[in-house]
Amino acid sequence: MNSPGDEGATRPLKAETALVTAGRDTKAQKGFVNPPVVHGSTVLYPTAEDLHAHRGEFRYARYGTPTTKAFEQTLMALEGPACAGVGIAPSGLAAITTTLLAVLKAGDHVLVCDNVYRPTRNFCNGLLAGYGVETTYFDSMIGAGIDALFKPNTKAVLVEAPGSQTFEMPDIPAIAAVAHARGALVIDDNTWATPLFHRSLDLGVDISIQAATKYIGGHSDIMFGTISANARAWPDVIETIRQLGICAGPDDVFLAIRGLRTLAVRLAQHHRSGLEMARWLAARPEVIEVLHPALESHPGHAIWKRDFTGASGLFSIILKPAPEKSVDALLDAVKLFGMGYSWGGFESLIIPFDCASYRTASKWAPGGPALRLHIGLENVEDLKADLARGFEAFNAA
Repeated sequence: MNSPGDEGATRPLKAETALVTAGRDTKAQKGFVNPPVVHGSTVLYPTAEDLHAHRGEFRYARYGTPTTKAFEQTLMALEGPACAGVGIAPSGLAAITTTLLAVLKAGDHVLVCDNVYRPTRNFCNGLLAGYGVETTYFDSMIGAGIDALFKPNTKAVLVEAPGSQTFEMPDIPAIAAVAHARGALVIDDNTWATPLFHRSLDLGVDISIQAATKYIGGHSDIMFGTISANARAWPDVIETIRQLGICAGPDDVFLAIRGLRTLAVRLAQHHRSGLEMARWLAARPEVIEVLHPALESHPGHAIWKRDFTGASGLFSIILKPAPEKSVDALLDAVKLFGMGYSWGGFESLIIPFDCASYRTASKWAPGGPALRLHIGLENVEDLKADLARGFEAFNAA
């Protein structure tokens, strides 16, 4: 994308600038910097000829509005030149399920990483299985070894980089090379890093999905999902979106645009604060391991350093062995860390988790209770003090 009003420029804009300027048409917006929030369904045609030819920029609100157009153009600029199109969905899960329905049919086989978002696993084991699609789960660290799991009917591979609970870091280029040699598509859940810190389409991914409820929204006030695809996958994605009637409400689309405009500054703060908190926690006697890909001690750090330009505020810690009442005492003692199952907003969050019961291709035995933390935009020293109070209650219990 070139600078506004400078069509002769050839140097592409940096991501931070593209986030602010892409998708803006101030002439069409009567001079306003923000696009209109179009609450509408029907589009009127001036003549019968125009009606028969479906002549016009917009046909019906489900297919797009000036508001959705502004969002899609902005996210395309962030995804990079490999992105052929962006689709929107009413939630992150809807983006995942729509994508899987777009690329799979009865009799197909799909490979899914074992650390996948649990509702994705539920969809594969439930609705997809009922439709005659077979799922095989694989260890996220398998790399090129995934070749051994392919079948003649394998059509897609789904990875999550990193997993949003245990933070394994898959080798996407290695997996993509194998998948493409076998004629399969690669799908990446890129919610943790967003395309700002991880342009997965540039690394061989065919479809990049996000729960834009998280960092794109950024304020814990919308439900939203995105599907970004390359030229190979985009026709099937957009046709499935249209046939399923997938769309999102205009207010959520507008709030997602607003979130994109400030994504760079917010993620930079999440990166700094998250890494500082991770290092502080790694030195605590109550913590036996910190699962954060940007830490040098993390098994996937080399892959993170190669493929990513930053980290978000989400990571996990493993506590020393302790009874559940001790963990509950910690959770009840903290005041700045709220207990909630989302993340990516301005607020810090903490939840316990145990994925041992539903992992099937890899063993989860961390050696102690696990907590997932989201480091928000609060002052880091205040967050340290809050967790220190929690650890006091943990030790006392």
